Amino acid sequence: QVQLAESGGGLVQAGGSLRLSCAASGRRFSMNDMAWYRQTPGGKQRDLVARITRFGATIYAGSVKGRFTISRDNVKNMVYLQMDGLKAEDTAVYLCNERDDAMDYWGQGTLVTVSS
Repeated sequence: QVQLAESGGGLVQAGGSLRLSCAASGRRFSMNDMAWYRQTPGGKQRDLVARITRFGATIYAGSVKGRFTISRDNVKNMVYLQMDGLKAEDTAVYLCNERDDAMDYWGQGTLVTVSS
């Protein structure tokens, strides 16, 4: 059973930085792709922010490329999202995602609020 727990969200001024963390409990963490999605408050759609494969290859949404960095630690079963140059439009609930055996697992999310 995969369980994900995000942390690190909060209130930050535009131009600031935050680092999100996701602790994963699954036994096959190192074999799975991990990703960060975000969902605007009150919204239903979850948009991909960044994905990192089991081999460390990364992809980013165009809106965050060059500002956000996804990374993982396969020893600690952790995935991170370093967010720099934050903008008001980055305000959202950020959710950690693990795809294990064709099933998607989600954390509860952590709220990031960027004040302009």
